[in-house]
Amino acid sequence: MIKKGIILAGGMGTRMSPLTKVTNKQLLPIYDKPLIYYPLSVLMLAGIKDILIIVNKGQVNQFRKILFNGNRFGIKITYAEQFKPRGLPDAFILGEKFIGRDKVALILGDNFFYGQSLTYKLKNCVKLNSGCKILVHPVNKPELYGVAEVNAKNKIVSIKEKPKKSRSNLAITGLYFFDNQVIKFSKSLKPSKRKELEIVDLLNKYRKSNKLSAELLGRGGAWLDAGSISDFYNTSNFVSALENRQGLKIACLEEIALNKSWIKKIDIKLAISFYGNCLYSDYLKKLIN
Repeated sequence: MIKKGIILAGGMGTRMSPLTKVTNKQLLPIYDKPLIYYPLSVLMLAGIKDILIIVNKGQVNQFRKILFNGNRFGIKITYAEQFKPRGLPDAFILGEKFIGRDKVALILGDNFFYGQSLTYKLKNCVKLNSGCKILVHPVNKPELYGVAEVNAKNKIVSIKEKPKKSRSNLAITGLYFFDNQVIKFSKSLKPSKRKELEIVDLLNKYRKSNKLSAELLGRGGAWLDAGSISDFYNTSNFVSALENRQGLKIACLEEIALNKSWIKKIDIKLAISFYGNCLYSDYLKKLIN
């Protein structure tokens, strides 16, 4: 069972400059809450309570102002600084002490997931015994993504990065579940021409030993990458449309924690006091009335 998770919230955010000149991209708003709430909610829905957030140098205090040490949500949050972007597998090198001898999940800080079956899929993924499992999602233009070809047993037989022609339309999302070998494998990687450690190289180490599998987030599920200005606002509009139509919040961390009995109603009252007079607080009030 995977009980630890890492959120990679570093990177320069150059595609969203000048907004990211003043703050980390993951602290910018997706509709009514910071972007970081969304990947954090995914780990919480998976039942993961021990979480490491990797941020840029000098930005830890920005995250602590809104997330503190996680106790408001009944979880434990620790932080690590990434002094310069070195690729996704660097998260496991930076997080080696945090991971210890355990298995670990990794989610990218700008990824958004939604769907009625999402929690069920996540619970399947955290049951990982060995190897690596990644969440895949069908896309209309596979040539824009890293694409996985999956066999009938849900094993990934090939990975193509932005293929001109592909036999698969299953994009590799920014959500991964690894056994403890991920530390050793990450340390063995050599930087690419971009001078970064590549996630595809890491995944291929598992694939070559037939230990790379896929979990499909299919029809009815949504995966969005808020990595650019247009994608950021598309994601925000998606959340706005759903929340205003249904009257339910997406990625309300306090609601998730309350439903899992990680916090009590008194903690919701403290959260309302912290947020102040706002629509988010109004929603929290409904949870305890």
